Amino acid sequence: MTVESGYAEFFGPQVPRTGDEGQTPTFALASAAYRDNEAEEILKANSEWHKSEVGKPRIKLFRPNLGEAFSRAIIDRMLGSGRAPLIQSFGTQPQVVVEHALAAHRIRRERDNWLTAVMVLCGLLFLPGLLVWLLVFQIRTTMAKRDDKRAGALATALLVGVGALAVLFLLRMPFTGFWAWYARAAVVAPVLGWFWAKQICERTARDLRERWDSLLSGSSIGAKVPEAVPSSPGETAAEQLRQSLARLSAEQQSNSVFYAGPKGILGMGTRWGSWQLAEDLAPADPDREIHPFRSWDVIKAIHDRLRMLERGPLNTGGFPKPSIRHWIVTPIGENATAVTRPEGTDVEAYQVKQHAVQEICNKQQFGAGDRHYLGVQWTLWDGQLVITMLITVTVLHETLRIEVTGHALGPVHSLFTTKPAAKEKEVQKSVKFWETRKVKLPLVDSDEVVRLAARAPLTNYPPLLYWLGGKLTLPEPFGLRHAWADKPWRHRFMADDALRAATPVLRVVHSAAIKVLEENGVDTTKFGSRSSSLSTAVQEATPSKADLYDA
Repeated sequence: MTVESGYAEFFGPQVPRTGDEGQTPTFALASAAYRDNEAEEILKANSEWHKSEVGKPRIKLFRPNLGEAFSRAIIDRMLGSGRAPLIQSFGTQPQVVVEHALAAHRIRRERDNWLTAVMVLCGLLFLPGLLVWLLVFQIRTTMAKRDDKRAGALATALLVGVGALAVLFLLRMPFTGFWAWYARAAVVAPVLGWFWAKQICERTARDLRERWDSLLSGSSIGAKVPEAVPSSPGETAAEQLRQSLARLSAEQQSNSVFYAGPKGILGMGTRWGSWQLAEDLAPADPDREIHPFRSWDVIKAIHDRLRMLERGPLNTGGFPKPSIRHWIVTPIGENATAVTRPEGTDVEAYQVKQHAVQEICNKQQFGAGDRHYLGVQWTLWDGQLVITMLITVTVLHETLRIEVTGHALGPVHSLFTTKPAAKEKEVQKSVKFWETRKVKLPLVDSDEVVRLAARAPLTNYPPLLYWLGGKLTLPEPFGLRHAWADKPWRHRFMADDALRAATPVLRVVHSAAIKVLEENGVDTTKFGSRSSSLSTAVQEATPSKADLYDA
Protein backbone atom coordinates (compact mmCIF):
# COMPACT_ATOMS: atom_id res chain seq x y z
CA MET A 1 0.00 0.00 0.00
CA THR A 2 1.38 3.41 -0.94
CA VAL A 3 1.63 6.49 1.24
CA GLU A 4 -0.97 8.21 -0.93
CA SER A 5 -3.64 5.62 -0.18
CA GLY A 6 -3.11 5.60 3.56
CA TYR A 7 -5.06 8.65 4.61
CA ALA A 8 -6.96 8.59 7.89
CA GLU A 9 -9.90 10.78 8.74
CA PHE A 10 -8.30 12.94 11.40
CA PHE A 11 -6.23 16.05 10.80
CA GLY A 12 -4.08 18.43 12.77
CA PRO A 13 -2.07 21.58 12.12
CA GLN A 14 1.59 21.05 11.37
CA VAL A 15 3.81 24.11 11.81
CA PRO A 16 7.57 24.61 12.28
CA ARG A 17 8.60 23.24 15.63
CA THR A 18 11.98 24.85 16.30
CA GLY A 19 11.41 28.55 16.78
CA ASP A 20 10.89 30.82 13.81
CA GLU A 21 14.16 30.32 11.97
CA GLY A 22 13.65 28.91 8.53
CA GLN A 23 10.01 29.97 8.15
CA THR A 24 10.48 32.03 5.00
CA PRO A 25 12.16 29.39 2.80
CA THR A 26 10.07 26.62 4.36
CA PHE A 27 6.76 28.31 3.60
CA ALA A 28 7.98 29.53 0.20
CA LEU A 29 8.83 25.98 -0.87
CA ALA A 30 5.62 24.63 0.68
CA SER A 31 3.54 27.15 -1.29
CA ALA A 32 4.61 25.45 -4.52
CA ALA A 33 2.34 22.54 -3.61
CA TYR A 34 -0.73 24.81 -3.89
CA ARG A 35 0.16 26.65 -7.11
CA ASP A 36 -1.77 26.48 -10.38
CA ASN A 37 0.90 27.82 -12.78
CA GLU A 38 2.25 25.83 -15.68
CA ALA A 39 4.66 23.12 -14.53
CA GLU A 40 7.42 24.52 -16.76
CA GLU A 41 7.56 27.61 -14.52
CA ILE A 42 9.73 25.71 -12.04
CA LEU A 43 12.49 25.46 -14.66
CA LYS A 44 13.11 29.19 -14.09
CA ALA A 45 14.43 28.28 -10.63
CA ASN A 46 17.13 25.97 -12.01
CA SER A 47 20.63 26.90 -10.89
CA GLU A 48 24.03 26.31 -12.46
CA TRP A 49 24.46 22.98 -10.70
CA HIS A 50 20.96 21.72 -9.94
CA LYS A 51 18.37 21.42 -12.70
CA SER A 52 14.81 20.09 -12.53
CA GLU A 53 13.15 18.62 -15.60
CA VAL A 54 9.52 18.47 -16.69
CA GLY A 55 8.71 15.60 -19.01
CA LYS A 56 6.87 16.42 -22.23
CA PRO A 57 3.30 15.06 -22.22
CA ARG A 58 2.29 12.48 -24.79
CA ILE A 59 -1.23 13.92 -24.61
CA LYS A 60 -1.37 17.56 -23.53
CA LEU A 61 -4.78 17.09 -22.03
CA PHE A 62 -3.18 15.06 -19.22
CA ARG A 63 -0.31 17.44 -18.43
CA PRO A 64 0.07 18.45 -14.72
CA ASN A 65 0.27 22.01 -13.44
CA LEU A 66 3.04 23.17 -11.10
CA GLY A 67 1.29 22.30 -7.85
CA GLU A 68 0.26 18.85 -9.02
CA ALA A 69 3.70 18.00 -10.37
CA PHE A 70 5.54 19.42 -7.33
CA SER A 71 3.35 17.63 -4.76
CA ARG A 72 3.63 14.29 -6.53
CA ALA A 73 7.38 14.62 -6.96
CA ILE A 74 8.01 15.62 -3.32
CA ILE A 75 5.82 12.84 -1.90
CA ASP A 76 7.34 10.16 -4.12
CA ARG A 77 10.92 11.29 -3.55
CA MET A 78 10.83 12.03 0.18
CA LEU A 79 8.33 9.46 1.45
CA GLY A 80 8.48 6.69 -1.11
CA SER A 81 9.50 3.21 0.01
CA GLY A 82 13.10 2.38 -0.80
CA ARG A 83 13.92 5.99 -1.60
CA ALA A 84 17.49 7.16 -2.06
CA PRO A 85 19.21 9.19 0.70
CA LEU A 86 18.34 12.88 0.93
CA ILE A 87 20.59 15.89 1.38
CA GLN A 88 19.97 17.94 4.53
CA SER A 89 17.99 21.15 4.02
CA PHE A 90 19.82 23.63 6.24
CA GLY A 91 17.74 26.68 7.13
CA THR A 92 14.57 24.83 6.11
CA GLN A 93 12.23 22.33 7.73
CA PRO A 94 11.59 19.68 5.07
CA GLN A 95 8.95 17.82 7.08
CA VAL A 96 6.71 20.90 6.98
CA VAL A 97 7.10 21.12 3.19
CA VAL A 98 6.26 17.43 2.83
CA GLU A 99 3.20 17.83 5.06
CA HIS A 100 1.92 20.68 2.89
CA ALA A 101 2.53 18.55 -0.21
CA LEU A 102 0.44 15.80 1.39
CA ALA A 103 -2.27 18.30 2.32
CA ALA A 104 -2.42 19.77 -1.19
CA HIS A 105 -2.44 16.32 -2.71
CA ARG A 106 -5.34 15.26 -0.50
CA ILE A 107 -7.37 18.37 -1.42
CA ARG A 108 -6.88 17.53 -5.07
CA ARG A 109 -7.77 13.88 -4.45
CA GLU A 110 -11.10 14.93 -2.93
CA ARG A 111 -11.74 17.16 -5.96
CA ASP A 112 -10.78 14.35 -8.32
CA ASN A 113 -13.15 11.94 -6.60
CA TRP A 114 -16.02 14.32 -7.31
CA LEU A 115 -14.82 14.87 -10.88
CA THR A 116 -14.58 11.11 -11.39
CA ALA A 117 -18.21 10.78 -10.34
CA VAL A 118 -19.12 13.52 -12.83
CA MET A 119 -17.16 11.74 -15.56
CA VAL A 120 -18.99 8.48 -14.88
CA LEU A 121 -22.47 10.03 -14.79
CA CYS A 122 -22.04 12.53 -17.61
CA GLY A 123 -19.22 10.98 -19.60
CA LEU A 124 -18.76 7.24 -19.34
CA LEU A 125 -22.46 6.54 -19.75
CA PHE A 126 -22.39 8.71 -22.87
CA LEU A 127 -18.94 7.74 -24.10
CA PRO A 128 -19.30 8.59 -27.83
CA GLY A 129 -20.20 12.19 -27.07
CA LEU A 130 -17.47 12.48 -24.44
CA LEU A 131 -14.79 11.23 -26.84
CA VAL A 132 -15.87 13.72 -29.49
CA TRP A 133 -15.78 16.65 -27.08
CA LEU A 134 -12.40 15.55 -25.65
CA LEU A 135 -10.99 15.29 -29.17
CA VAL A 136 -12.20 18.81 -29.93
CA PHE A 137 -10.60 20.22 -26.79
CA GLN A 138 -7.36 18.31 -27.44
CA ILE A 139 -7.12 19.82 -30.94
CA ARG A 140 -8.05 23.25 -29.54
CA THR A 141 -5.36 23.01 -26.83
CA THR A 142 -2.72 21.97 -29.35
CA MET A 143 -3.60 24.87 -31.65
CA ALA A 144 -3.74 27.43 -28.82
CA LYS A 145 -0.21 26.51 -27.67
CA ARG A 146 1.32 27.52 -31.01
CA ASP A 147 3.26 30.78 -31.25
CA ASP A 148 1.19 31.95 -34.21
CA LYS A 149 -1.16 34.72 -33.03
CA ARG A 150 -3.88 33.48 -35.35
CA ALA A 151 -3.80 30.05 -33.70
CA GLY A 152 -5.73 31.26 -30.63
CA ALA A 153 -8.52 32.74 -32.72
CA LEU A 154 -8.63 29.64 -34.90
CA ALA A 155 -8.87 27.42 -31.80
CA THR A 156 -11.82 29.44 -30.50
CA ALA A 157 -13.46 29.34 -33.90
CA LEU A 158 -13.10 25.57 -33.90
CA LEU A 159 -14.95 25.26 -30.60
CA VAL A 160 -17.71 27.61 -31.77
CA GLY A 161 -18.04 25.69 -35.02
CA VAL A 162 -18.33 22.34 -33.28
CA GLY A 163 -20.92 23.83 -30.92
CA ALA A 164 -22.97 25.01 -33.88
CA LEU A 165 -22.76 21.56 -35.45
CA ALA A 166 -23.90 20.01 -32.16
CA VAL A 167 -26.97 22.27 -32.07
CA LEU A 168 -27.74 21.41 -35.70
CA PHE A 169 -27.32 17.72 -34.86
CA LEU A 170 -29.81 18.03 -32.01
CA LEU A 171 -32.39 19.76 -34.19
CA ARG A 172 -32.01 17.59 -37.30
CA MET A 173 -31.47 14.13 -35.83
CA PRO A 174 -30.73 11.60 -38.65
CA PHE A 175 -32.52 8.75 -36.86
CA THR A 176 -35.40 8.17 -34.42
CA GLY A 177 -36.32 6.03 -31.45
CA PHE A 178 -34.11 5.15 -28.48
CA TRP A 179 -30.85 5.88 -30.27
CA ALA A 180 -32.06 9.33 -31.20
CA TRP A 181 -32.63 10.21 -27.57
CA TYR A 182 -29.32 8.58 -26.60
CA ALA A 183 -27.49 10.60 -29.25
CA ARG A 184 -29.06 13.81 -27.94
CA ALA A 185 -28.03 12.89 -24.38
CA ALA A 186 -24.50 12.04 -25.59
CA VAL A 187 -24.19 15.58 -26.95
CA VAL A 188 -25.79 17.39 -24.01
CA ALA A 189 -24.62 15.34 -20.99
CA PRO A 190 -20.88 16.11 -21.34
CA VAL A 191 -21.73 19.82 -21.56
CA LEU A 192 -23.85 19.66 -18.40
CA GLY A 193 -21.07 17.68 -16.75
CA TRP A 194 -18.66 20.45 -17.71
CA PHE A 195 -20.76 23.05 -15.85
CA TRP A 196 -20.94 20.79 -12.81
CA ALA A 197 -17.21 20.12 -12.93
CA LYS A 198 -16.51 23.83 -13.27
CA GLN A 199 -18.19 24.52 -9.92
CA ILE A 200 -16.13 21.79 -8.24
CA CYS A 201 -12.88 23.03 -9.79
CA GLU A 202 -13.48 26.67 -8.85
CA ARG A 203 -14.22 25.78 -5.23
CA THR A 204 -10.97 23.80 -4.96
CA ALA A 205 -8.96 26.45 -6.83
CA ARG A 206 -10.07 29.14 -4.36
CA ASP A 207 -9.08 26.93 -1.43
CA LEU A 208 -5.64 26.19 -2.89
CA ARG A 209 -4.99 29.85 -3.74
CA GLU A 210 -5.97 30.98 -0.25
CA ARG A 211 -3.44 28.55 1.23
CA TRP A 212 -0.77 29.68 -1.24
CA ASP A 213 -1.35 33.32 -0.30
CA SER A 214 -1.52 32.59 3.45
CA LEU A 215 1.83 30.79 3.49
CA LEU A 216 3.59 33.71 1.80
CA SER A 217 1.79 36.27 3.98
CA GLY A 218 3.25 34.77 7.14
CA SER A 219 0.01 33.51 8.62
CA SER A 220 1.58 30.09 9.29
CA ILE A 221 -1.40 28.17 7.94
CA GLY A 222 -1.30 24.60 9.14
CA ALA A 223 -1.08 21.68 6.74
CA LYS A 224 -4.05 19.33 7.11
CA VAL A 225 -2.47 15.88 6.91
CA PRO A 226 -3.75 12.47 7.92
CA GLU A 227 -3.01 11.22 11.40
CA ALA A 228 0.35 9.46 11.17
CA VAL A 229 -0.13 7.41 14.33
CA PRO A 230 -2.11 4.25 13.50
CA SER A 231 -5.15 3.68 15.70
CA SER A 232 -5.21 -0.07 15.06
CA PRO A 233 -2.66 -2.75 14.11
CA GLY A 234 -4.24 -3.10 10.68
CA GLU A 235 -3.54 0.49 9.56
CA THR A 236 -0.35 -0.32 7.70
CA ALA A 237 -0.52 2.79 5.50
CA ALA A 238 -0.68 5.13 8.50
CA GLU A 239 2.22 3.27 10.09
CA GLN A 240 4.21 3.59 6.87
CA LEU A 241 3.52 7.33 6.76
CA ARG A 242 4.61 7.71 10.40
CA GLN A 243 7.84 5.82 9.78
CA SER A 244 8.58 7.79 6.59
CA LEU A 245 8.16 11.14 8.37
CA ALA A 246 10.30 9.93 11.29
CA ARG A 247 13.02 8.81 8.86
CA LEU A 248 12.87 12.19 7.13
CA SER A 249 13.37 14.04 10.43
CA ALA A 250 16.22 11.73 11.50
CA GLU A 251 18.05 12.18 8.20
CA GLN A 252 17.69 15.95 8.47
CA GLN A 253 19.69 15.76 11.74
CA SER A 254 22.48 13.60 10.29
CA ASN A 255 26.09 14.73 10.83
CA SER A 256 27.18 13.25 7.50
CA VAL A 257 27.49 15.53 4.45
CA PHE A 258 28.86 15.16 0.92
CA TYR A 259 31.47 17.15 -0.99
CA ALA A 260 30.66 17.25 -4.73
CA GLY A 261 33.73 19.00 -6.12
CA PRO A 262 32.89 22.40 -7.67
CA LYS A 263 29.34 22.12 -6.33
CA GLY A 264 30.76 22.39 -2.82
CA ILE A 265 29.22 20.63 0.17
CA LEU A 266 25.69 19.67 -0.84
CA GLY A 267 23.21 21.56 1.29
CA MET A 268 25.77 24.11 2.53
CA GLY A 269 26.62 25.77 -0.75
CA THR A 270 29.84 26.29 -2.66
CA ARG A 271 33.10 27.19 -0.97
CA TRP A 272 33.69 30.91 -1.44
CA GLY A 273 36.87 31.38 0.64
CA SER A 274 39.73 29.37 2.14
CA TRP A 275 42.46 30.33 4.64
CA GLN A 276 45.26 27.97 5.63
CA LEU A 277 47.80 28.11 8.40
CA ALA A 278 50.58 25.49 8.02
CA GLU A 279 53.86 25.56 9.98
CA ASP A 280 56.40 23.11 11.39
CA LEU A 281 56.05 21.68 14.88
CA ALA A 282 59.27 22.68 16.64
CA PRO A 283 59.83 22.53 20.42
CA ALA A 284 59.87 25.84 22.28
CA ASP A 285 62.73 24.50 24.43
CA PRO A 286 65.45 22.78 22.34
CA ASP A 287 66.34 20.62 25.34
CA ARG A 288 62.84 19.21 25.69
CA GLU A 289 60.58 17.34 23.29
CA ILE A 290 57.07 18.36 22.36
CA HIS A 291 54.40 16.86 24.59
CA PRO A 292 52.37 14.45 22.38
CA PHE A 293 48.93 15.62 21.33
CA ARG A 294 46.42 14.81 18.59
CA SER A 295 44.35 16.72 16.08
CA TRP A 296 41.29 16.09 18.25
CA ASP A 297 42.89 18.01 21.13
CA VAL A 298 43.21 21.08 18.89
CA ILE A 299 39.70 20.66 17.50
CA LYS A 300 38.22 20.30 20.99
CA ALA A 301 39.88 23.55 22.11
CA ILE A 302 38.59 25.33 18.99
CA HIS A 303 35.12 23.94 19.63
CA ASP A 304 35.10 25.33 23.18
CA ARG A 305 36.23 28.77 22.02
CA LEU A 306 33.69 28.93 19.20
CA ARG A 307 30.89 28.54 21.75
CA MET A 308 31.82 32.00 23.02
CA LEU A 309 31.36 33.73 19.65
CA GLU A 310 28.06 35.37 20.64
CA ARG A 311 29.79 37.12 23.54
CA GLY A 312 31.77 40.32 23.14
CA PRO A 313 33.17 43.27 25.10
CA LEU A 314 30.57 45.67 23.69
CA ASN A 315 26.80 45.46 23.79
CA THR A 316 26.30 45.87 20.04
CA GLY A 317 24.20 42.85 19.13
CA GLY A 318 26.82 40.93 17.20
CA PHE A 319 26.60 37.23 16.44
CA PRO A 320 23.46 35.26 17.30
CA LYS A 321 24.11 31.88 18.87
CA PRO A 322 25.58 29.59 16.19
CA SER A 323 25.14 25.88 15.68
CA ILE A 324 28.49 24.14 16.26
CA ARG A 325 28.76 20.54 15.08
CA HIS A 326 31.31 17.94 14.05
CA TRP A 327 30.76 16.86 10.46
CA ILE A 328 31.91 13.78 8.59
CA VAL A 329 32.44 14.77 4.96
CA THR A 330 32.28 12.13 2.22
CA PRO A 331 33.69 12.96 -1.24
CA ILE A 332 31.51 12.20 -4.27
CA GLY A 333 31.86 12.98 -7.95
CA GLU A 334 30.80 16.32 -9.37
CA ASN A 335 28.17 14.64 -11.55
CA ALA A 336 27.14 11.97 -9.05
CA THR A 337 23.40 11.29 -9.15
CA ALA A 338 23.16 9.51 -5.78
CA VAL A 339 24.88 9.38 -2.41
CA THR A 340 25.44 6.60 0.10
CA ARG A 341 25.34 7.41 3.79
CA PRO A 342 27.81 5.76 6.20
CA GLU A 343 26.55 2.52 7.70
CA GLY A 344 27.69 0.01 10.28
CA THR A 345 28.09 -0.23 14.02
CA ASP A 346 29.55 3.28 14.21
CA VAL A 347 26.33 4.83 12.84
CA GLU A 348 23.01 5.11 14.66
CA ALA A 349 19.94 6.91 13.30
CA TYR A 350 22.06 8.52 10.55
CA GLN A 351 24.47 9.89 13.19
CA VAL A 352 28.14 8.92 13.13
CA LYS A 353 28.97 8.16 16.77
CA GLN A 354 31.34 10.35 18.76
CA HIS A 355 34.17 7.82 19.05
CA ALA A 356 34.12 7.27 15.26
CA VAL A 357 34.17 11.03 14.66
CA GLN A 358 37.20 11.35 16.92
CA GLU A 359 39.00 8.47 15.20
CA ILE A 360 38.41 9.97 11.74
CA CYS A 361 39.70 13.32 12.99
CA ASN A 362 42.92 11.78 14.29
CA LYS A 363 43.69 9.19 11.60
CA GLN A 364 42.01 9.85 8.23
CA GLN A 365 44.02 12.86 7.08
CA PHE A 366 45.64 11.54 3.92
CA GLY A 367 44.48 9.24 1.13
CA ALA A 368 41.05 7.67 0.67
CA GLY A 369 38.25 7.91 3.20
CA ASP A 370 35.97 10.37 4.88
CA ARG A 371 37.29 13.52 6.55
CA HIS A 372 36.37 15.40 9.70
CA TYR A 373 35.36 19.06 9.80
CA LEU A 374 34.24 21.23 12.69
CA GLY A 375 31.45 23.53 11.53
CA VAL A 376 30.03 26.74 12.93
CA GLN A 377 26.77 27.66 11.22
CA TRP A 378 24.38 30.62 11.33
CA THR A 379 20.87 30.62 9.91
CA LEU A 380 20.03 34.26 9.20
CA TRP A 381 17.45 36.38 7.43
CA ASP A 382 14.62 34.21 8.70
CA GLY A 383 16.28 31.18 7.13
CA GLN A 384 17.08 32.76 3.77
CA LEU A 385 20.85 32.82 4.39
CA VAL A 386 22.92 29.94 5.77
CA ILE A 387 26.56 30.76 6.60
CA THR A 388 28.84 27.83 7.42
CA MET A 389 32.50 28.07 8.42
CA LEU A 390 34.32 24.73 8.43
CA ILE A 391 37.57 24.01 10.28
CA THR A 392 39.83 21.02 9.79
CA VAL A 393 43.16 20.20 11.49
CA THR A 394 45.73 17.84 9.97
CA VAL A 395 49.21 16.76 11.05
CA LEU A 396 51.53 15.31 8.39
CA HIS A 397 55.09 14.50 9.48
CA GLU A 398 56.13 17.64 11.41
CA THR A 399 53.65 20.06 9.81
CA LEU A 400 50.40 21.08 11.47
CA ARG A 401 47.83 22.56 9.14
CA ILE A 402 44.68 24.44 10.14
CA GLU A 403 42.26 25.21 7.33
CA VAL A 404 39.18 27.43 7.59
CA THR A 405 36.74 27.52 4.68
CA GLY A 406 33.60 29.57 4.14
CA HIS A 407 30.37 28.27 2.60
CA ALA A 408 27.22 30.29 1.96
CA LEU A 409 23.76 29.16 0.86
CA GLY A 410 21.53 31.93 -0.43
CA PRO A 411 17.75 32.49 -0.44
CA VAL A 412 15.31 30.29 -2.29
CA HIS A 413 14.58 31.41 -5.82
CA SER A 414 12.16 34.31 -6.16
CA LEU A 415 9.76 32.05 -8.08
CA PHE A 416 8.73 30.51 -4.76
CA THR A 417 8.05 33.85 -3.07
CA THR A 418 5.58 35.19 -5.66
CA LYS A 419 2.00 35.50 -4.42
CA PRO A 420 -1.02 34.48 -6.50
CA ALA A 421 -2.01 37.17 -8.95
CA ALA A 422 -5.55 37.79 -10.15
CA LYS A 423 -6.17 36.28 -13.56
CA GLU A 424 -6.82 39.12 -15.98
CA LYS A 425 -5.86 40.40 -19.40
CA GLU A 426 -5.70 43.73 -21.20
CA VAL A 427 -8.16 44.45 -24.00
CA GLN A 428 -8.79 47.49 -26.16
CA LYS A 429 -11.60 49.82 -25.21
CA SER A 430 -14.55 49.74 -27.60
CA VAL A 431 -14.65 53.51 -28.18
CA LYS A 432 -11.19 54.77 -27.26
CA PHE A 433 -9.55 51.88 -29.10
CA TRP A 434 -6.09 53.38 -28.55
CA GLU A 435 -6.50 52.75 -24.82
CA THR A 436 -6.69 49.44 -22.98
CA ARG A 437 -8.48 48.16 -19.92
CA LYS A 438 -8.05 45.11 -17.73
CA VAL A 439 -10.68 42.39 -17.80
CA LYS A 440 -10.91 39.76 -15.08
CA LEU A 441 -10.72 36.19 -16.27
CA PRO A 442 -12.41 33.22 -14.59
CA LEU A 443 -10.26 31.47 -11.98
CA VAL A 444 -10.69 28.20 -13.87
CA ASP A 445 -11.25 28.48 -17.63
CA SER A 446 -12.95 25.94 -19.85
CA ASP A 447 -9.71 24.26 -20.95
CA GLU A 448 -8.63 23.81 -17.33
CA VAL A 449 -11.95 22.22 -16.37
CA VAL A 450 -11.60 19.70 -19.19
CA ARG A 451 -7.98 18.97 -18.26
CA LEU A 452 -8.84 18.34 -14.61
CA ALA A 453 -11.86 16.21 -15.46
CA ALA A 454 -9.84 14.11 -17.91
CA ARG A 455 -7.05 13.55 -15.38
CA ALA A 456 -9.35 12.80 -12.42
CA PRO A 457 -10.09 9.09 -13.12
CA LEU A 458 -6.37 8.39 -13.58
CA THR A 459 -5.13 9.92 -10.32
CA ASN A 460 -5.32 6.49 -8.68
CA TYR A 461 -2.87 5.19 -11.30
CA PRO A 462 0.14 7.54 -11.11
CA PRO A 463 2.43 5.58 -13.50
CA LEU A 464 -0.17 5.77 -16.28
CA LEU A 465 -0.76 9.45 -15.56
CA TYR A 466 3.01 10.11 -15.67
CA TRP A 467 3.26 8.26 -18.98
CA LEU A 468 0.43 10.23 -20.55
CA GLY A 469 1.05 13.70 -19.10
CA GLY A 470 4.69 13.77 -17.97
CA LYS A 471 6.05 14.52 -14.52
CA LEU A 472 8.55 16.66 -12.64
CA THR A 473 12.00 15.10 -12.24
CA LEU A 474 13.92 16.51 -9.28
CA PRO A 475 17.67 17.21 -9.40
CA GLU A 476 19.79 14.51 -7.79
CA PRO A 477 21.25 14.14 -5.22
CA PHE A 478 18.10 15.84 -3.97
CA GLY A 479 17.71 18.21 -1.05
CA LEU A 480 14.83 20.66 -0.75
CA ARG A 481 16.92 23.71 0.00
CA HIS A 482 20.02 23.56 -2.19
CA ALA A 483 18.04 22.42 -5.25
CA TRP A 484 16.43 25.86 -5.63
CA ALA A 485 18.81 28.16 -3.73
CA ASP A 486 19.94 31.41 -5.29
CA LYS A 487 23.35 33.03 -4.80
CA PRO A 488 23.60 35.32 -1.76
CA TRP A 489 26.03 37.71 -3.43
CA ARG A 490 23.26 39.57 -5.27
CA HIS A 491 21.89 40.76 -1.92
CA ARG A 492 24.20 43.42 -0.45
CA PHE A 493 23.47 42.81 3.24
CA MET A 494 23.51 39.03 2.90
CA ALA A 495 26.88 39.24 1.20
CA ASP A 496 28.16 41.53 3.97
CA ASP A 497 27.04 39.08 6.66
CA ALA A 498 28.82 36.18 4.97
CA LEU A 499 32.05 38.14 4.54
CA ARG A 500 32.03 39.61 8.05
CA ALA A 501 31.72 36.20 9.71
CA ALA A 502 35.09 35.04 8.35
CA THR A 503 37.40 37.37 10.34
CA PRO A 504 36.23 36.66 13.92
CA VAL A 505 35.95 32.92 13.26
CA LEU A 506 39.45 32.78 11.81
CA ARG A 507 40.94 34.68 14.75
CA VAL A 508 39.16 32.50 17.33
CA VAL A 509 40.34 29.34 15.59
CA HIS A 510 43.95 30.50 15.44
CA SER A 511 43.92 31.77 19.02
CA ALA A 512 42.56 28.48 20.38
CA ALA A 513 44.98 26.40 18.33
CA ILE A 514 48.05 28.42 19.33
CA LYS A 515 47.07 28.11 22.99
CA VAL A 516 47.01 24.31 22.69
CA LEU A 517 50.41 24.36 20.98
CA GLU A 518 51.89 26.49 23.73
CA GLU A 519 50.53 24.17 26.41
CA ASN A 520 52.23 21.23 24.69
CA GLY A 521 55.66 22.88 24.35
CA VAL A 522 55.52 23.94 20.68
CA ASP A 523 57.33 27.02 19.40
CA THR A 524 54.45 29.23 18.20
CA THR A 525 56.52 32.09 16.78
CA LYS A 526 55.93 31.10 13.15
CA PHE A 527 52.32 30.20 13.85
CA GLY A 528 51.74 33.65 15.35
CA SER A 529 53.34 35.44 12.40
CA ARG A 530 51.39 33.43 9.88
CA SER A 531 48.17 33.98 11.84
CA SER A 532 48.72 37.75 11.81
CA SER A 533 49.29 37.64 8.06
CA LEU A 534 46.07 35.70 7.48
CA SER A 535 44.18 38.00 9.85
CA THR A 536 45.18 40.92 7.67
CA ALA A 537 44.31 39.14 4.43
CA VAL A 538 40.87 38.01 5.56
CA GLN A 539 39.78 41.61 6.17
CA GLU A 540 39.72 42.08 2.41
CA ALA A 541 37.74 38.91 1.81
CA THR A 542 35.84 38.76 -1.45
CA PRO A 543 33.75 35.81 -2.56
CA SER A 544 35.36 33.54 -5.11
CA LYS A 545 34.88 30.08 -6.57
CA ALA A 546 37.43 28.45 -4.29
CA ASP A 547 36.65 24.95 -5.56
CA LEU A 548 37.41 25.77 -9.19
CA TYR A 549 41.16 25.20 -9.33
CA ASP A 550 42.94 26.81 -12.26
CA ALA A 551 44.95 23.76 -13.23
